[in-house]
Amino acid sequence: MTHASPFYAGVELGGTKCICVLGTGPEDIREQIFVPTGDDPNLALTQMESAFRTWHAEYGAVSALGIASFGPVDLNKQSPTYGYITSTPKPGWSNTNVAERLLKVYRDLGLTSLPLGFDTDVNGAALAERRWGAARGLDNFAYITVGTGVGVGLVVANRTVGGLSHPEGGHIRIARMAGDTWPGSCPFHGDCVEGLVSGTAIRARTALEGEGLVWESVAHGLAQLVHTLAVTTSPQRVLIGGGVMAAHRNLFPLIRAKLAQSLNGYLQAHELTGGLANYIVPPGLGTQSGPLGTLALARDAFILQSQHK
Repeated sequence: MTHASPFYAGVELGGTKCICVLGTGPEDIREQIFVPTGDDPNLALTQMESAFRTWHAEYGAVSALGIASFGPVDLNKQSPTYGYITSTPKPGWSNTNVAERLLKVYRDLGLTSLPLGFDTDVNGAALAERRWGAARGLDNFAYITVGTGVGVGLVVANRTVGGLSHPEGGHIRIARMAGDTWPGSCPFHGDCVEGLVSGTAIRARTALEGEGLVWESVAHGLAQLVHTLAVTTSPQRVLIGGGVMAAHRNLFPLIRAKLAQSLNGYLQAHELTGGLANYIVPPGLGTQSGPLGTLALARDAFILQSQHK
């Protein structure tokens, strides 16, 4: 079967589940399946490969593949470990070559030069929000996801940020809330942002202390993260998504209030003084930011390869 216009396959690899998607955008999702991430990459990747083969038989050849993964990942195309998940705290997944493994499915199906878009899950979600969601028209913004872990996707001057590696804003160390001495749950840094506000941290702390000040501490930690972003990359808007925020939308007003308190009148942009309700916002695409990010990555890869032909 052939199609006149390009369509794409994508995979979002998350801390608890992976989502495989086929389509072109929010109005054209042809297939979508969920695969448990688990602690066995081979098991999860085998299920993804099976989905790709089934879709190929039904829909024909895709035009590009997009992969958006939890990290850290290697985004350096000159590196021997490009396309790998590297030193992740996710059990079982360190040093997993996800890009090569998933590309091989399509190579075996005859698509030997299939374009690949590979990036972090949060960068992918940020690109989807810029194209279809709450960041349309912006060239500087941040996308924060709060789920099993905490990730930050940064777009500056209309491009995702990279260099030595990709941003790992979830591992920034922050000013702790007064009187809060809980050590945090991050296996690398203890009380970094991820160690204090992720779903993993919330579950661990609630089990020890009950709900108590947990949610106030979460809002404080996220406000501190936004404060850091505001004085470094100067985002025009900050989107906060992920499973924790989707389930606790009441956190948004508290985060805004704590950010205003933390900035204490510094940075006199209207967005940070009178417009916080439009500055810290949920993603416009809701829980679909991540899956649609894989299609945005695939589309960009397809366009880039087409321009160089």
